[in-house]
Amino acid sequence: MNQPDTQATPAPEDTPQDGAPTVLAPPPLASPALSPAQQAKHAMGWLHTARFLTTAAQLHHLPAYELPEIAFVGRSNAGKSTCINVLTQQKRLAYASKTPGRTQHINLFALGRQGQTDAVLADLPGYGYAAVPKQDKIRWQQVMANYLLTRENLRAVVLLCDPRHGLTDLDDILLDVIRPRVEDGLKFLVLLTKADKLNRNEGAKALSIAKLQAGGGQVKLFSALKKQGVDEVATLLYDWMHP
Repeated sequence: MNQPDTQATPAPEDTPQDGAPTVLAPPPLASPALSPAQQAKHAMGWLHTARFLTTAAQLHHLPAYELPEIAFVGRSNAGKSTCINVLTQQKRLAYASKTPGRTQHINLFALGRQGQTDAVLADLPGYGYAAVPKQDKIRWQQVMANYLLTRENLRAVVLLCDPRHGLTDLDDILLDVIRPRVEDGLKFLVLLTKADKLNRNEGAKALSIAKLQAGGGQVKLFSALKKQGVDEVATLLYDWMHP
């Protein structure tokens, strides 16, 4: 089983031994008077503070805290690790296994300036990869469903999808799981990754179809290669974690 590369991004000094970060007040919000470009710069600077917090193979191993948490989920080949690394401007923060679907841990990353923590990013295991044994698939589908249903401080979910394949049956199952929480106020974003592989018409069509399937969530095109949508997504995530 592949393990996340924890050596390159050590845990912050304000993290207690049990893995739970110190709960601190969030920094002041970006001024509404700032231009979109300035707000994006502010948000990107915040995301760049991401550092490894802890990893958990089971839900009961996750630390308990009141910090808002945002989870990234998606199929093993949807570009989730690449997306996280681009948003945080760190090449190896999220572990991208050479064999998709083999990393079966929930990895948490602390966010916050000056070593303080005001939010947590949760990188959930990729799902749906054919080479993973069936029993492992079933176990992790249950773990992820329980996390999405019961994690009290979960404030937002980002589902990554390759628009060339569209939302799959497993994505639909995930949507069904979180729909009640979305209706209760959970923030939800579908990111159509690898948008650089689509022309303008294909991108517009994929966006239109995904909006019909998103169940009340937002949908955006995203390209790690061409940095399409990066600033917009960063600003949205910052706003969600600092309401």
